[in-house]
Amino acid sequence: MSTAFTALQKPGYQWAYIPTREPERIAETLVAFANSEGGWLVLGIDADGTVGDFMTDDELADAVRAAERMCRPPVRTVDWQQRELAGGAVAIVRVERSAELHALEDGRVLVRRGAENVPASGEEIERLMASRPVGDFELQPVAGATRDDLDDDIIDEYLERRQKRNPRQAILPKDKLLQQIGALTADRVPTVSGLLLFGKEPQLFMPQSRAVFVKFSDTQPRGPEGALGYGRREEFTGALPLIIDRAWRVIWEEMDKRAVVRGLQRHEETEYPSTAVREALVNAVAHRDYRITGRGIEIRMYTDRMEITSPGGLPAHITLDNLVEEHYSRNPRIVNGLYQWGYIEELGLGIDRMIEDMVKAGHPPPKFECPGHRFTVILYNARDQARAAQPWESNMNERQLKALEYVQQHGAITNSEYRQLCPHVGAETLRLDLADMVTRGILLKIGDKRGTRYILK
Repeated sequence: MSTAFTALQKPGYQWAYIPTREPERIAETLVAFANSEGGWLVLGIDADGTVGDFMTDDELADAVRAAERMCRPPVRTVDWQQRELAGGAVAIVRVERSAELHALEDGRVLVRRGAENVPASGEEIERLMASRPVGDFELQPVAGATRDDLDDDIIDEYLERRQKRNPRQAILPKDKLLQQIGALTADRVPTVSGLLLFGKEPQLFMPQSRAVFVKFSDTQPRGPEGALGYGRREEFTGALPLIIDRAWRVIWEEMDKRAVVRGLQRHEETEYPSTAVREALVNAVAHRDYRITGRGIEIRMYTDRMEITSPGGLPAHITLDNLVEEHYSRNPRIVNGLYQWGYIEELGLGIDRMIEDMVKAGHPPPKFECPGHRFTVILYNARDQARAAQPWESNMNERQLKALEYVQQHGAITNSEYRQLCPHVGAETLRLDLADMVTRGILLKIGDKRGTRYILK
């Protein structure tokens, strides 16, 4: 009978055996499994088939319940398979990967490494936090905060803009609406999202919600005289909408500008497309992980690039490879608040628009980096004014030249627009035309499925 249990799996990343009644040891394994990818904990028997000291089902269950209470927050087991053996009771307990970060009573955060439970490093803890959903965190009441800590002027401005965006929506009493959007609890205590969106001084309670701008006079962190340092430093505090506005004003002041005449019209051309910079800034504010303390959003302007870094890395299933096609809101209530406010024009299209605007302005596409527990957008100010079709014309058919001309005039082309340009050509042929220009580096594909469009690369 014992071999039936040991034949399941050898001890490893998702399998552990504890033969004796030791709630502390069980708790360590529960925490490690919950913080990692889950696993199966075999109780009452050793990996070699030796039955331990669990004498009855009740004693086994009591030990597990005692272990669960040693976890902060408690780890819930999801499945039990129990057997009665000659020497006592044996069980297999299934633990799933948790949506929360768990620790032991003494504060240790454990993860599974091979067949061992080991303490997580500080960087691992931040990475674990970044990979957990934070929707419930947005709804948590802020300890010590009261309704008086919310700014009614900011709330009134939000309500006005929300009503303009949704004119048919019913007008609710102010505090009732704040409760409906998760900014205020039923006891009129500000939540995390409420304080961040509408607080008078959110940084008194969440100092990590600030942002910092630094300008360097080199491609490296150097000041005006070439020494290590910076030319200008500004710190932005207040509610998130105010942080966005104040940071944008400083960035606008520091960007190089020049006058360009097109036809009879004079235009001001900025060092970076303003829409791309605003998208990167708003995304950093909207999607950072506000659970990570000790670090705010950083905006660094060098002579050749601008870097906007937000704590928290990429959330959930988002990776650098699927960043354009997939969309996920780490902070759905904050994102919706900024959308209603007008800081986000169309949900889910920020990265697409940033890439498109940079390329249309003659810059390289933005570079995205995600080292560990932070995410960085890098905008380069190198500009190629010679982007045109002439070098490629001899290698393209007449349809592709027509598509390229359309892109130059309108900024982008979709599959349906290409079919309208060439109504007598099959859809598959036109699709292959566009795919060919993407493969050769002439066009850049943006979006997915019905939202797909092509711009000059």
